[in-house]
Amino acid sequence: MPPQRVPKQGFWHQTALALFECPVCFDYVLPPILQCQAGHLVCNQCRQKLSCCPTCRGPLTPSIRNLAMEKVASTLPFPCKYASAGCLLSLHHSEKPEHEEVCEFRPYTCPCPGASCKWQGSLEAVMPHLMHAHKSITTLQGEDIVFLATDINLPGAVDWVMMQSCFGHHFMLVLEKQEKYEGHQQFFAVVLLIGTRKQAENFAYRLELNGNRRRLTWEATPRSIHDGVAAAIMNSDCLVFDTSIAHLFADNGNLGINVTISMC
Repeated sequence: MPPQRVPKQGFWHQTALALFECPVCFDYVLPPILQCQAGHLVCNQCRQKLSCCPTCRGPLTPSIRNLAMEKVASTLPFPCKYASAGCLLSLHHSEKPEHEEVCEFRPYTCPCPGASCKWQGSLEAVMPHLMHAHKSITTLQGEDIVFLATDINLPGAVDWVMMQSCFGHHFMLVLEKQEKYEGHQQFFAVVLLIGTRKQAENFAYRLELNGNRRRLTWEATPRSIHDGVAAAIMNSDCLVFDTSIAHLFADNGNLGINVTISMC
C-alpha cells in the first residue's frame, strides 16, 4: 500500500485511531499488538520500559496478542508521527516506521560529529544553535576554500569541523579520524548541507589533496544533515584515506583540503 496524503478524516476514522493511542507516549499502538490481562493496550516501545499496565496497574506478563485489533490496524491509514510539524502522509502501519526514519519533517539533530550534543530542533534553528553552542567552528565565505586540519597526528579518534557559506547556503565540512583495527587509522572527509535532501541534490562538491606532485580528488553530492556524518562513513560515501596517504600531503602535521562547492 503506497504512502498517501492524509484525506479529511471522518468521525469514524478519528474514533478508530483513538482506540490505538498509547496511554504513555500518545503515539499509536501498532502490530504486533500486545495487551495486559484486562485488555488494555500499550505500544511496544513503552511496554519494554514498564513493569505494570499504565491503565489498570495489572501485570503486563504473560504477553497476550490482540489479533482482532491487529486486523483493524491493517485496514487503517495512520498519520506520520510528524504530522503536527507539517507531514501530510498517511501510511499503512508496516510502512510507518521506515517513513518516519527519513521524514523531512523529523526534528533535526545537531550535525556536529560525536554524540556529546543532544540538541534537536527545526532546520531554521540549526545555524543559530551552531553559532551559539559551537562557537569554536570557523566559517569561511566563498565556493572555493581551503579546509585546514591541524595536528593530524593527534592520537585516537579526532574530528575537525568547519563551515563554508556560499550560494545562500551553509555547508559543514567534516574530517574524521578513526582507529579501525590494531592501530590502523583512517580519515574520512565529507561535506554536509545545512538543508534538506532535496536541496542537497542541487549542489556538488569536490575535495582535493595536493602536494609533492600528487593529487587525490573526491567529487560527490553533499549529504543533508538529516543523513549525518555517520551514514556517509558507514557507506564509505566520502573521501577515505589512511595515515600514510595523509602524511604524503601533510605539512608539519597539518593537512589542507581544497573544497569547492558548485551548483548542478
